[in-house]
Amino acid sequence: MSKNDKRHHRELLQKIAHRAMIERGLEPVFSNQVLAEVKAIHGPAVQTGAAIRNLRHLLWSSIDNDDSLDIDQLTAAESLPDGSVKIFVAIADVAAIVKNGTAIDAHAGKNTTSVYTAAEIFSMLPEKLSTDITSLNYESERLAIVIEMNFSAEGPLQGSEIYPAQVYNHAKLAYNSVAAWLDGNAPLPPAIGAVIGMEDNIRIQDAVAKKLKAIRHGQGALDFETIKAHTVFEKDELKKLEADTSNTAKNIVEEFMIATNGVTARYLASQKLPAIRRVVRTPKRWSRIVELAVERGASLPQEPDAAALEHFLLSEKSKDALRFPDLSLSVIKLLGAGEYVVEYPGGSTAGHFGLAVKDYAHSTAPNRRYPDLIIQRLLKAALAGLPQPYSKDELETISSHCTVMENAAKKVERQVTKSAAAMLLESRIGEKFDAIVTGASDKGVWVRLLELPLEGRLAHGYAGVDVGNRLRVKLVHTDVNRGFIDFKKI
Repeated sequence: MSKNDKRHHRELLQKIAHRAMIERGLEPVFSNQVLAEVKAIHGPAVQTGAAIRNLRHLLWSSIDNDDSLDIDQLTAAESLPDGSVKIFVAIADVAAIVKNGTAIDAHAGKNTTSVYTAAEIFSMLPEKLSTDITSLNYESERLAIVIEMNFSAEGPLQGSEIYPAQVYNHAKLAYNSVAAWLDGNAPLPPAIGAVIGMEDNIRIQDAVAKKLKAIRHGQGALDFETIKAHTVFEKDELKKLEADTSNTAKNIVEEFMIATNGVTARYLASQKLPAIRRVVRTPKRWSRIVELAVERGASLPQEPDAAALEHFLLSEKSKDALRFPDLSLSVIKLLGAGEYVVEYPGGSTAGHFGLAVKDYAHSTAPNRRYPDLIIQRLLKAALAGLPQPYSKDELETISSHCTVMENAAKKVERQVTKSAAAMLLESRIGEKFDAIVTGASDKGVWVRLLELPLEGRLAHGYAGVDVGNRLRVKLVHTDVNRGFIDFKKI
């Protein structure tokens, strides 16, 4: 590829992304009607009254990726004299701006999620909203739905409350720098040091999150550690793919969002309201997971058992932390994809197998996910004593569509990542790599390289291989436009 072509890496990937969006039934651009509605919105939602609490004084902060502009949640902590801790999670009140029946809502309801590709982000909501008016931005006052949770000194949830409030983001923090500091590998991030009391606040949050994670894992939550590819550009030239892994700061956000989603689900159930819930049912290929354990000298029950699987995963992580992400990826593939389902008052639905929680309703990212916006509307109706805004049939249709479109969005993200990977590998045809099988079906066999966070198709020599097998492969073909990377078993 010439230097001139390299300057157009991003442009080519953007074209590929737009095409992939359309092919998967997603809309890559906003209609004129949506843009007209956005133009008529002049500022953040402002509400006053006894029901709206003023919590701007709390030490709210956001922790997200370095380049994130759509901030859905803030967190804050407050230690109590008896050793318990209050954790506050503020969720952007998107429903105050994005109304049901509008063109903006119709677009969000069609795509159902923001799509994060290697070259471009396709926001579920127009950026004027998602990165400004409905985003909990730094040094900005915003309306939010606050989930207040009281955790005992030992960790279990003692009580919770949900209410609307005005909040203020005092510090915009990034996962990597916060994690490095908490782990003792870097100095205090300046954004934390600039706010009196913020250092102690983040440390309190970290301590509570660690207790919550320990409790969930004691109940059978699965300890996964996967590697995702993150593209690195210099101007418009693609330079490399970096591995994006979990860390201490991400754990804080993850644990508080899981707890928040549980509180949200239980509150809606207490109000006799239906809710859309995210579930991972009984693993699709448990027998293959059992085989993976046997191959590693371990054993698992013949019937799905989350606690036993967690024990196996922890044992394998302690034996070989470097290769543990490979095992995690294999197990995740074998568990199968999650789906959205509707649970009705008094009914019952499967819990989230991987998280070891039964009550789980997506509610923490209404700028990025449509089910979260639906849940927020249900919550606000319940808090205000208003009729539920959706019928059973509407919720069933929405939940089914969200499952389909979220799967489509993931396929788009993977396709563009593969095109980016093909760009980086096209000059390396004939090279040999160590790999692990990540997918095996009638449609083909896929492998991920151990050296690089890249995945491709095993085009030759795939007979008899299955998910989790380690292989030595040779790169035989790449196609940037189609996102094809083909390997041969050697």
